[in-house]
Amino acid sequence: MRVAVVGTGYVGLVTGTCLAESGNDVVCIDNNPAKIETLNANRIPIYEPGLHELVLRNKREGRLTFTTDLPTAVQAAQLIFIAVGTPQSEAGDADLTAVFAVADAIGAALRHLPPGKPGERVVITKSTVPVGTNASVAARLAEKGCSHVSVASNPEFLKEGAAIDDFMKPDRVVVGVRNPEVGEVLKELYSPFLRTERPFLVMTPESAEMTKYAANAMLATKISFINEMANLCDRLGADINDVRKGIGHDQRIGFQFLFPGPGYGGSCFPKDVEAIVAMGRRTGLPLKLMLAVDAVNDAQKEVLYQKVWSHFAGQLAGKTLAIWGLAFKPRTDDIREAPALTLIDSLLAAGVKVRVHDPEAMPNVREMYGDKLHYADRPYGALEGADGLVIVTEWQEFRNPDFEIMRRLLTGRVIFDGRNIYEPRHMASLGFTYHGIGRGHRLE
Repeated sequence: MRVAVVGTGYVGLVTGTCLAESGNDVVCIDNNPAKIETLNANRIPIYEPGLHELVLRNKREGRLTFTTDLPTAVQAAQLIFIAVGTPQSEAGDADLTAVFAVADAIGAALRHLPPGKPGERVVITKSTVPVGTNASVAARLAEKGCSHVSVASNPEFLKEGAAIDDFMKPDRVVVGVRNPEVGEVLKELYSPFLRTERPFLVMTPESAEMTKYAANAMLATKISFINEMANLCDRLGADINDVRKGIGHDQRIGFQFLFPGPGYGGSCFPKDVEAIVAMGRRTGLPLKLMLAVDAVNDAQKEVLYQKVWSHFAGQLAGKTLAIWGLAFKPRTDDIREAPALTLIDSLLAAGVKVRVHDPEAMPNVREMYGDKLHYADRPYGALEGADGLVIVTEWQEFRNPDFEIMRRLLTGRVIFDGRNIYEPRHMASLGFTYHGIGRGHRLE
């Protein structure tokens, strides 16, 4: 099939590349010439495992191209994906400015083409958008003289750090359509990824749009829930790791997303929770649970700083602390809403010198903080002369370090483990003071 993907951010680039990998002719479009130049020079503007290799292969084989010429690209395409950003507005809603601008540009490009049968030309919203956006896009296209163009919804469920696998081996594919023929076209597009009998779910566009928000709201709820339980364990002397096992083996609950930590971040959960709250507010239905989930997460981002402050009895000025992990999760360079940023801001405000390391995210952090931080190329380099170590992101290379080297480099042998990757008693046996999340009490 001939596919156009408008937007070469995280979702658009992964979508376009994976569709090219399955044999489609894909052109990815962006209005940022510098980004297109970067992609045409075989450089990838984001870090996602496996993506670079797929882009290079499909470019080399002629199935994947990049351009700023939207009219030419969409006129030649049967399927046109809108995959631009929907950032959070000041009111908490998703900002649809870019989505509607792309819809108008598509309408202007297609208005003079002859009408065809349903499914011969389909605009598909891949961006995360509020319920009702599909209808708004269809109305805007109709105003441009493109009422013959079908509009479908196809939310993404990609995890940063595992996006290629998520696209190639999806749990399910959800599409929202108003015409069965359009659903059949999209089923054909996704058929290479559904060979293991994963479901292809066809529903109304409104239900498809809601599915994306409901999924992220549930996952965010599980994270805030386990973090509250972890904080309670700290107060009562229980160990959240034991509690997590005790509830996770209940098949009604399961283990996924029941890992305590310093709060969720990234491009999806924070803004999608805010957006679903805003949707409820607009309809006169206060979403009390979602408001609580958001409030718990905001508070959780302060937990590591509170542990640091308590350990040093508030005497933080002049101290030096090392931070391992800056991205909001491992296997990405994404620092949007990352808990590490909240911690860094608090430490700097308290007069702490901060030394940081992350395998991928340091260039993005350097853009924000400049020379306010010391950037170490290796994990151990961040420890030199530090009064303690704070682990914020559970990169795999942090799990089995040489603790003897750490003991020699750290001035203060204290570890604040925001991801519970070490065992408290083992740390105590090595001579470290250890603070985890919900581990019951301090061990030293």
